[in-house]
Amino acid sequence: MLKAKILFVGPCESGKTVLANFLTESSDITEYNPTQGVRILEFENPHVTSNNKGTGCEFELWDCGGDPKFESCWPALMKDAHGVVIIFNADIPSHLKEIETWYSCFVQQQFLQDTQCLLIAHHKPGSASDKGNLSLSPPLNKLKLVHSNLEDDPEEIRMEFIKYLKSIINSVSESRDREEMSIIT
Repeated sequence: MLKAKILFVGPCESGKTVLANFLTESSDITEYNPTQGVRILEFENPHVTSNNKGTGCEFELWDCGGDPKFESCWPALMKDAHGVVIIFNADIPSHLKEIETWYSCFVQQQFLQDTQCLLIAHHKPGSASDKGNLSLSPPLNKLKLVHSNLEDDPEEIRMEFIKYLKSIINSVSESRDREEMSIIT
C-alpha cells in the first residue's frame, strides 16, 4: 500500500478546510472556524492506484492553519511531504502576494518539484469568480492553477484533484522503485 502526504497550505480564510472536507468527503463545516495548527485527514481514493501494480493508495491530507503564528510548526508539518496544495482566495488581493511566501517555504525550500505543487484559486459562494484575470508573478505562473467553485462546478475541482493525486502517487512509486533498485544493485 502506497502512502502519500499532501499539505493544504495558504493564507487565512482561503477555504482550505472547506476544500479538504469536500475532496476527502469528510464532514461539512458550515461556519468559519480557523484551523489551529493542523488537521490531518486520512483517506483513500478509488480512482487513484499505483501506476501498473494496481495497489491501493492511502493519503494523509494535512489541512494547515494559515495564521502566521503557526510558522514555528511549519518544519514539522513539511517533514516527509510528497505534495503541497496552495489555496488562496482569488477575491482578496493580498493573497496573491502571500502565496509567494507559502510557495517559497513549502515548495522551494523543501526542494519539491513544481509538479508536486498545485495552486487552487478558491472562489467562495457568491463571489465574482473572475477566472481569467489572475496575474501571478514568477515562479508561481509556472505552476498548475485550478479554479474551484463548489457552488458552480464542484466536479471540476474533484477531477483536477484526482489528476494531482495520481501524479503524486506516480512520483512516490517511482522514487520507491529507484530506492529498491539501488538496494538490489
